[in-house]
Amino acid sequence: MKIRYRLNPSNPCFSFEFFPPKTDEGVADLLRTVEELAPLDPGFVSVTYGAGGSTRDRTLDLVTRIKKDSGIEAMAHVTCVGHSKDELSQILDRLGSAGIQNVLALRGDPPQGQKQFVAAPGGFRFASELVAFIRERDYPFCLGGAGYPEGHIENPSREVDLKNLKTKVDAGLDFVITQLFFDNAFYFDFVERARRVGINVPIVPGIMPITNYEQLHRFVRLCGATVPMRLSLQLDKMKDDPMAVMQLGVAHATIQCIELLNRGVPGIHFYTLNRSPATRMIVSALRAR
Repeated sequence: MKIRYRLNPSNPCFSFEFFPPKTDEGVADLLRTVEELAPLDPGFVSVTYGAGGSTRDRTLDLVTRIKKDSGIEAMAHVTCVGHSKDELSQILDRLGSAGIQNVLALRGDPPQGQKQFVAAPGGFRFASELVAFIRERDYPFCLGGAGYPEGHIENPSREVDLKNLKTKVDAGLDFVITQLFFDNAFYFDFVERARRVGINVPIVPGIMPITNYEQLHRFVRLCGATVPMRLSLQLDKMKDDPMAVMQLGVAHATIQCIELLNRGVPGIHFYTLNRSPATRMIVSALRAR
């Protein structure tokens, strides 16, 4: 089923994001994680895509396998990084042949060691160009794209960032999933600003439960997300107690989700980092409500 039909404020769905492991053992672990999360009845799951297409085949194999073996709707990330138009056509053809109906169309991050994004020869510079390409070729995919409540770190302002999102939506996006955030005020402000400029597709909040102190700060440096001062101070106090950090992270994310659901979001997308315990605890608590 196409994801846009599952995004409904009156019956919001939960979804989970995974990344393709580099080893067969990692793939087996990931599939076990999918099995552990399956009883939570996710609306869909997504599988990311390595820089420069480094995990392309694993991404395609995993989305196909998850949908076939578990029956859970699976969405493949497709990026512009390192691909010409012809290569992207081959990837999209393969996804369509495998019965995948949903694609998250992204520009993608520069490969490690490369400071700025450089389009591949014959490729695209922006996600909006990839979205337009998919629509012009009449691929039947339901298309999602990324949104940035606090602005993309490469953009000079949130206004420019929102203008770029409008361009993507006008090119043919069906829904938007946001970058992770830890303060719901950024999400609500983002949605309000998006509606004012005519972006009317569903905007799904992206939530990453904090499970590791050092890992949190790596993510914050990469994406520019703001950690609320009170939460940051609490984490600093318990940084040497991994279990306490995870418990606080789960509690904070649960509170975030409750407020988001109470205010009518169409779904919540969890960045799982390929682990199930924290996400399972949060969604189980939300289901119990």
